[in-house]
Amino acid sequence: MSLTNFFQLFLIDKCKECSSVSCYVKYFKQNFESWTSGSVEIDKFIQSTQLLAHGDTQKALEWIPYDRFHNIKYFEKIGIYRANWIDGYISEWDSKNRNWIRFNKNMLVELKSLNNPKNITLEFMNEIKSNYKFYGITQDPLTENYMMVLINKCKKCNNVCNAIAILFKQNFENWTSTHNDIKRALEWIPYNKLNNTKYIAKGGFGKIYKANWIDGHISKWDDERLNWKREYPNKFVALKSLDSSRNITLEFMNEITQHHKINNYASIIKLYGISQDPKTQNYIMILDYAENGSLRKYLDMNYNIINWKNKIDYLYDIAFGLNHIHFHKLIHRDLHVGNILHRGSVCITDMRLCKPADYSESESTKNSVYGVLPYIAPEILQGQNYTKAADIYSFGIIMYELISGLPPYYNIGHDENLAIKICQGLRPRFNINVPQLIVHLIKRCLDANPLNRPKAIEICKILREWAHEFSKSSDSDQTELKKQIKEVEGSNNELFTSIRLGSLYKTHSEAIYTSRLLNFDNLPKPRNSDDYYKQNNNIISKEYLESLLNNIVDSQQTQRIDISPKINDSQQIDILLQIGDSQQIDISKFYKN
Repeated sequence: MSLTNFFQLFLIDKCKECSSVSCYVKYFKQNFESWTSGSVEIDKFIQSTQLLAHGDTQKALEWIPYDRFHNIKYFEKIGIYRANWIDGYISEWDSKNRNWIRFNKNMLVELKSLNNPKNITLEFMNEIKSNYKFYGITQDPLTENYMMVLINKCKKCNNVCNAIAILFKQNFENWTSTHNDIKRALEWIPYNKLNNTKYIAKGGFGKIYKANWIDGHISKWDDERLNWKREYPNKFVALKSLDSSRNITLEFMNEITQHHKINNYASIIKLYGISQDPKTQNYIMILDYAENGSLRKYLDMNYNIINWKNKIDYLYDIAFGLNHIHFHKLIHRDLHVGNILHRGSVCITDMRLCKPADYSESESTKNSVYGVLPYIAPEILQGQNYTKAADIYSFGIIMYELISGLPPYYNIGHDENLAIKICQGLRPRFNINVPQLIVHLIKRCLDANPLNRPKAIEICKILREWAHEFSKSSDSDQTELKKQIKEVEGSNNELFTSIRLGSLYKTHSEAIYTSRLLNFDNLPKPRNSDDYYKQNNNIISKEYLESLLNNIVDSQQTQRIDISPKINDSQQIDILLQIGDSQQIDISKFYKN
């Protein structure tokens, strides 16, 4: 072919209106004779839309034979048919196969019939002209009524989310609004799909089990098999059985509803769906399984191998999850290490007490608090409404616990006396030297004035910056935090850094770390310690702590202890850790020359 002929062909193939060689109009025109709706008016209308679809097939309508739909169902309440369109909609022209490429095979569409007779009415033509956002027109062969094939767009996200919310909507009535994010979807999981169920622990509201989920979780929609594709069959999941939940309660629905709002975020334990125990009839939440259990359990077993990088990473994970909770205008209201799970990284769980940020307590429950006393902010103990700042206080206590390895106030009873002292400024005190930057952040979180506490987003930024510092491989780039860590590591005694704390500290018989109902009256106004802002190397001073603990610490813990040279190292450590925060002992005498 000569160059002249080539350019002539090129010019011939160009569309005169859009000047495009690959204009779609010519492909629509060549098929005009291959189809008919049976109505001249409808044929002309469909063809007119196709003649406008130069570079955009979405402008074109098409005639769709009725046999290209299946699973046709009528929804009487809204007067609409829903069906699966086998072919899916036109996307672009396939020059090689000389046919249209189509997307979303077996997609769900709506069929709207105007109950018109076989003769086209002015009403029908006005409807299709004013309702231009649809795929095409078909005809029911039984009634001979013409029907518009409508885009099943979601009213909330304005997308054709057919493989997500619409398919849930199609398969069962109680569908969860997931739109274009399959990870947010919950499902009903038959109990017989759970194998090898084993009891793990009892929580504040029910029992926790471990099981294998035979099917695994939903991944995406399979257009060929018309079913969900699933991942990780026989995966481990945690079953949270809710006591006395055979009758659906407001509390049960609250936990599921609030958890679902934040279900697709890192650092929040994943909720897959709901099941029911056929024996007890109790409903069960199916959650991701955390192989290491609670953060408290992990600290007890592994504190001696956790380095500063691990601690900062774990704190960032928790802050990241808490920030997402607050971003969705929710308050956790029961944040403690028992509700932090460890699975390599850490994540927040248990949304049963979670409430919207603007939730107000009723007068009957205003002085009743549910939770774990050491983690509850002093203003909440006094009867004020929960705020996001109350969660920040709980986070501050978790920071202390993760850094020290010890549960807060483990060596005293968790009663009204402790609640009084917390309002008077009592805070847990470190038995080890801690970098001032970290102490400063903890103290900001534990400030008696909620307005002085940082927001979750600020904590996230600080911890993210610290975590980034540890990711730098060069030791020559010594940041302030790294310098402070190096200093305290040199001064901390090996007693606190090379032992398994979990096997040595002894918890007071009335120190309770599960959520429970607390009811305190006439507590003092929350305040900080007298020297709270002057202390740099600890949360509160030794003197202030001792003055507050004087009348609530067990006599066994406050008595003077004579450490004899005959006592072995293990006994010395045990004695020291039993004393905990209540006294300071010169540990240099434990070393042998």
